[in-house]
Amino acid sequence: MSDKIRPTHLARKAILYVRQSSAYQVAHNLESQRLQYGMRERLEQFGWSDIDVIDEDLGRSAAGLVTRSGFDRMVADVCLGKVGTVAAREVSRFARNSREWQHLVEMCRVVDTVLIDQDTVYAPRLSNDRLLLGLKGSLNEYELDLLRQRSVEARRQKARRGELLIVSPVGYVKGEHRLEKDPDRRVQDAIDLVFRKLLELGSVRQTLLWFHEHGLELPVTNAREQVRWRRPSYGMVYSMLTNPAYGGAYAYGKTEQVTTYADGEPRQTVRRKPREHWLAFIPEAHEGYVSWEQFERVQGAIAQNRLGRGHVGAAQRGAALLAGLLHCRRCGHKLLVGYTGNGHDVLRYQCRRGWLDNGEPRCIGVAGLAIDQAASKEILRVVQPAAIDAARLADAEQSRQLDDVAAAWHHDLQAAHYHAKRAQKQFDQVDPDNRLVADELERR
Repeated sequence: MSDKIRPTHLARKAILYVRQSSAYQVAHNLESQRLQYGMRERLEQFGWSDIDVIDEDLGRSAAGLVTRSGFDRMVADVCLGKVGTVAAREVSRFARNSREWQHLVEMCRVVDTVLIDQDTVYAPRLSNDRLLLGLKGSLNEYELDLLRQRSVEARRQKARRGELLIVSPVGYVKGEHRLEKDPDRRVQDAIDLVFRKLLELGSVRQTLLWFHEHGLELPVTNAREQVRWRRPSYGMVYSMLTNPAYGGAYAYGKTEQVTTYADGEPRQTVRRKPREHWLAFIPEAHEGYVSWEQFERVQGAIAQNRLGRGHVGAAQRGAALLAGLLHCRRCGHKLLVGYTGNGHDVLRYQCRRGWLDNGEPRCIGVAGLAIDQAASKEILRVVQPAAIDAARLADAEQSRQLDDVAAAWHHDLQAAHYHAKRAQKQFDQVDPDNRLVADELERR
């Protein structure tokens, strides 16, 4: 029995704090959990019978970037004077940052609560123990920073060589030191079709709508990197079209985490970085689905669809023919489109971007019907000599589109035949009397 533990401490309850930093540690570092829970026997040997085990922070880091409800509850009980001791296997389990660590030590000093780890009993009211706790807190924080720095630097060096393969994009599998195309031709043809349709239709949304119109699915991978097929979403198509891996390039460090504080709580957001600030960028690192020149064309088409100054912008609702194409000669801003009248069918081009953004005077506003009619006449005059050739090209393009749809459906049919034959083979091999298995195979 330590002389630092007095009857006043034993009269209050003890708190045993159990914590591990990540979900992986919770699932796999089971011996560490047993050692931490084993501290209960040490508290019983000291004489405590009322022991509260707080383990709701399992899987939460103590670096100070996430809220730990268990730690907050423990500190609140200490402040109320209900706790005689707080215990952990190592004091680093309490906190890995000076703010929370010093706050806990100071509260324990004020209400005369002792701290216990596997080796020592600390009384924060004693100056030597308080000094030792302060040094241990600083060492714990430094140790975490050192481990993180070593790990991050090792990952960066491997990434600069193009050998850090964390998650392979759909359509690729991990090779020994590089990405390799998925051997499934159905997957390959689906990804090729996405890029061809973007170059043909000009926007991500139109590409998505084309797949929806023809009822085609796209491949996705799960946590085990197994391919599944599902109805495409905008995020699926956009991430595929903007991933440099499909252009044959290895890229790492495209985003960065930014920590902001709202209402006193840290918030982490992800921000994309310009290409010149990427940590690693290695063209022709593996076989791409498109050439790098084609990939750059795709990025240019997507960039032009953004609304704003310097971009034409994607087509919007309304009858305006020149929306996004006209600019004000006075200030250079893009002319905005407005519709007036009872049926909202009277077209008008207006320059009021400066007024909307900075309160500047409006520049110009003109009726749009005459402008669109004049532009239509000029367009028809220019394309009229090539009308027959254009019709032939449109017919050939329509036939090619139907061939693309038929090819995609043919791949889907082949995959369905394979799964049906596989289920039939399993059904033929099972004992009919084994109904637990036979019922499931019959359902399939």
